[in-house]
Amino acid sequence: MPSFDIVSEVNQVEVKNAVDQTNKEVSTRYDFKGSDARVESGDKVLTLFADAEFQLEQVKDILLGKLAKRGVDVRCLDYAKLEKVSGNKVKQAITVRVGIETELSKRIVRLIKDSKLKVQASIQGEAVRVSGAKRDILQDCIAMVRKEITDFPVQFNNFRD
Repeated sequence: MPSFDIVSEVNQVEVKNAVDQTNKEVSTRYDFKGSDARVESGDKVLTLFADAEFQLEQVKDILLGKLAKRGVDVRCLDYAKLEKVSGNKVKQAITVRVGIETELSKRIVRLIKDSKLKVQASIQGEAVRVSGAKRDILQDCIAMVRKEITDFPVQFNNFRD
C-alpha cells in the first residue's frame, strides 16, 4: 500500500553555519564596534544578545537573512519576548521548532479527512503518515496539504509504493 510521511525537519548544520556567519558579520561591522552583540546557539535554542533593542533587531535581521540564504525556512522559528539583562543590555531567545506539534498534526488529519480523498492519515509521534490505494491520490493529497498549510513548514518524505 503506497504511503508517505508529513514531517517538519530543520537542518541543524545549516542553522549552526548561519549563526557562525552572523557572528562573523556582527564582529566586523562598524555599527557594532565595541558592543556585545552576538548570537549563541544551544540545543534547538538560539539566544541573541545586544546592547539595545535596536541592535538586537539588526542582529535578528542579519540572522534571518543568513538562514534564508542557507535554505532554512524561517517559519520554524518561535520568538520569545525580549528580556532586559543588566543595564541597557537585552537578550531574546529563539526556539527552532522541529517536528509537527500535536495541534497541527490533528489539523492536518482533519483536513485530509474532510477532503474526501480515499486515503488514511494517522499521527505517528511528530509525523503524520498518509497511506492510500493509488499513488495519484497520494500526490493529490500532497498538493492539497501544500496549498492549505502555509503557517508552518512541512516536508513530505518516505514516499513508498
